[in-house]
Order: sequence, then C-alpha cells, then structure tokens
Amino acid sequence: MTRTHRLFQLMTTLRRLPAPVRATQLADEMGTSLRTVYRDIEALRGLGAVIDGEAGFGYTLIEDAALPPLGFEDDELEALVLGLRDVAVIGDPALAKAAETALAKLTARVPPRQAHRLQHAILDARRFFRPAAPRIDVAGLRAATWEEETVRFSYTDGKGAPTTREVDPLGLVYLQDTNMLMAWCHLRRDFRVFRLDRMDDLARTGRSFRPRRVPMLRDYTAILRAEALDRAERRADK
Repeated sequence: MTRTHRLFQLMTTLRRLPAPVRATQLADEMGTSLRTVYRDIEALRGLGAVIDGEAGFGYTLIEDAALPPLGFEDDELEALVLGLRDVAVIGDPALAKAAETALAKLTARVPPRQAHRLQHAILDARRFFRPAAPRIDVAGLRAATWEEETVRFSYTDGKGAPTTREVDPLGLVYLQDTNMLMAWCHLRRDFRVFRLDRMDDLARTGRSFRPRRVPMLRDYTAILRAEALDRAERRADK
C-alpha cells in the first residue's frame, strides 16, 4: 500500500467509525502499527485536515472544505443514490427535499462518467405505502435531538387517549409504514417510542440533557435488541 493510498484510507476510516476513534481501532482496521497511525495522523494535519484528539483519547475528523473531495467507487455511488432516493420517499418534507438537493450536488461534483451513472441509475426506491404525514416540525425535532434539548408535545396513543409529554429525544427511526421518535419519557420515567403522526404542538423547552443522549440511545437500543431476541427465542420454542 502506497503512503497516499494509506492516507486516503485513514480519512475514510475516520469518517466511517463512530468518533472518537482510538488509535488501536485505526491500526486494526488498516492493518498497520500504532506508530504508523500516529505518523499518518500528523501527516494529514500537515496537509490541512482538521483532526481533533490525541493519543490515548481518540481522534475525531472535523470535515474541512479546503480538503479535496474523495473519489467514490461505482458501488459506493450506487449505495448513495439508492439511500438518497429512499430518504426522498420516506423522509419528512424537509429531509426529503434535502435528499433531492444532495443528489443534485453529488451529481455536479463527481467526474462526468460517474455523473452519467447517477443520472441514469439502475437502482431506485419505491414504497407502496408512505408513512402518514407528521403534524409537527420534524426538522425542529431533529435539531433539538442533535442539541440534546428536552421537548414537549401533545400525544394521542393508539386508543385515542391524549397526554402531554416531556421527553429527552434520542433518535428518529424511519420504518416501513411509520416514523418514530425514540426518547426518554419524563412522565413514564422510562424509554418510549412515539409515532410522529400522533404528535402535536411540539415545543423546545430550552433545558439541556447533554451529554447523555448517546449513552441513553445505546442503552435503549440494547434493550430493544434483547427484547427482539427474547421474542424470537420464544417463537422458536413453540
């Protein structure tokens, strides 16, 4: 592997793995020594890459517009166009529009041969049933989730019973027939999911629960995974 190829691979690995990425992870992913990882990190910084962190704490790549764009393999472009077209179908209005503009920007930035592949892609995403349209500002909900801010909203459950909830939003999940918010519910004092199409009167409270979102989401995901495994095992025993 040439040094140039190794540096590009390091940039790709930093983008792909959850930050901060420890040097041992980078060494394992790339099949190099720790010393090489440290040397390559400094080389990338010298070329203009903004990489936060240090040995023992992990590294975070902060994208820098001054860096030249990385090229894409054809299969990577196929994956991008399929994902963006699916988002355009299932996403809330702001996210669907963003997917369309992102695809247009991507088409304008890649080499002509690959732009042709994007414009005439053989992959597409279709859904026979779209999720019900949300009645809230989902872009505002996403912003509150990123900023780890508690939100308040009116909610109607499956039986039609209304409640007012304050939750710590952890993440949004786009399913086949509905879109869901994963959250910590202050009323129930437990993790809960809420359908976006049953939420009204969304308001940000200004109260922060930073920096607990990521570990809380990790815990909730582990609970859901364990419950799914338990259901599968019980079905297998019947």
